[in-house]
Amino acid sequence: MLEILFPSFAVLVLLGIPIAAALGASSLLAIILASNVSLLILPQKILNGINGFPFMAIPLFLFAGNIMSETKISAKLVNLASVVVGRLPGGLAHVATAASAMFGAISGSAPATTAAIGSLMISSMVERGYKPSYSAAVVASAGALGLIIPPSLTMVIYGVLSGASIGSLFLCGIIPGALIALALILLNYYIARKNSFVESGPRERQRFLPALRQSAWALMMPLLIMGGIYSGAFTPTESAAVACGYGLAVGFVIYRNLTLATLYAILKNTVESTGLIMFLMGTANLFSYVITAEQVPQTVERFILGFTDNPKVVMLLFLAVFLVVGTFLENAAALVLLIPPFMNVVTSLGIDPVYFGVFTVIALGVGTFTPPVGLNLFIAANIAKVKIEPISYQALPYVAVYAAMLILFIVFPSLLLILK
Repeated sequence: MLEILFPSFAVLVLLGIPIAAALGASSLLAIILASNVSLLILPQKILNGINGFPFMAIPLFLFAGNIMSETKISAKLVNLASVVVGRLPGGLAHVATAASAMFGAISGSAPATTAAIGSLMISSMVERGYKPSYSAAVVASAGALGLIIPPSLTMVIYGVLSGASIGSLFLCGIIPGALIALALILLNYYIARKNSFVESGPRERQRFLPALRQSAWALMMPLLIMGGIYSGAFTPTESAAVACGYGLAVGFVIYRNLTLATLYAILKNTVESTGLIMFLMGTANLFSYVITAEQVPQTVERFILGFTDNPKVVMLLFLAVFLVVGTFLENAAALVLLIPPFMNVVTSLGIDPVYFGVFTVIALGVGTFTPPVGLNLFIAANIAKVKIEPISYQALPYVAVYAAMLILFIVFPSLLLILK
């Protein structure tokens, strides 16, 4: 079946067919043309791919993130970040990075983080003399923190696919997310000193407490989620429901900028996004059934272990694969294609699945701001009104920072497991 499965999938993707449809169609062709399996297996496998309690977290986190985005909290977070780091050379770049880290802890999405922070920061940076392409690159690279800092939808999908604890994934994403944000700020500082960017943030120290008060309700959401999970008060799926209730309370009662009309639009957007993700997960399970039946995971395991059984070398190989695949596929699609065959190797070498999951999410996050299909790049380019090519060039140092941090996590894996 593989001689039909992989070529048909590649052709469909090259023709521009959505990944979810390409997975389902290529699996269907392989089953019809190269096996005697009943077609009744199709709905069974698709249903099994989305029939799990942890999947409830996906629409709930999407809903909570959309609510908090609609309440315009990004401006409050930008104001807080500006007071904290805006006085440093290259202050606005630091503000964009810090605000992206804070907003990512609420949205759980890299594109949403890029759009929310970019709409506020890119024009301000350009007015202060930053190049539009550089401004867009800063926001696009920082937007990837939305995948890493919990709650993260990508971590939820990985947890479902691998069986790893979603709560542990969330907890173990905090430290690397903070370290990467710090590394990006250091790079911003270096670039600012090199290009003589002036201080751009407010100097009034007394503005800190008002800014903190304005953004406190937004910052409480990730603390509520992680505190509840860490204390055992509720599961990650239940925490998503709590986040929804909290977001509604903040929008309707505290900020009072959420209306029934906007709530309807939020619900519609959440349903559409959930449908796309669930369809992808269902067809991916069918695709996984075919490759498992053909023993592809075992073949991948034998090939890699025949080359080396050193965990660090294997992680470097995985890193190379993730960085390449992430430039062509959206994160969820990359996960459903790569995790099933790779988990055999991870298990055989005794690599912690939580460590591997956090590492994978970070590595695939690089693909969100690298061409040719990095969604963060397109969002930032649209806001900055510049072409993709100059932004991609300006983003290269940030790609190098992410790659260096990933290599650091390979050498010192305990950095990803401190909070486990």
